[in-house]
Amino acid sequence: MLTSEDGARFAEEWFGAWNDHDLDAILGHYTEDVEFVSPFVAVLNDDPAGVIHGRDELRAYFTRAFERFPDLRFEPLDVLVGVSSVTLSYVSVGGRRAAEVMTLGPDGRVTHVLAHYRDAA
Repeated sequence: MLTSEDGARFAEEWFGAWNDHDLDAILGHYTEDVEFVSPFVAVLNDDPAGVIHGRDELRAYFTRAFERFPDLRFEPLDVLVGVSSVTLSYVSVGGRRAAEVMTLGPDGRVTHVLAHYRDAA
């Protein structure tokens, strides 16, 4: 079971990697066979299913995200911890509220992501 400290540590590293635009550090949080589901995938990948399979596809997707949003920065709002998952709530690009529910494997890396967004006010 994850502790609050585990969640806080994961969030600090995850947000830090994103805000540094360190693609290798970002991808280090995910397993090779990660499944990533996001409305932004539908837009950036022109794929209405909104699903990415595997870290290689995730690398390409995150690369496009940095190209499209060169000033990308996430503002952390909250960290919620489950038994084997963490939810990170933050302000994303364009002032959108976001929350990512991440299932973690035994090694602490992300195996599955469900990303959720609310349009900016």
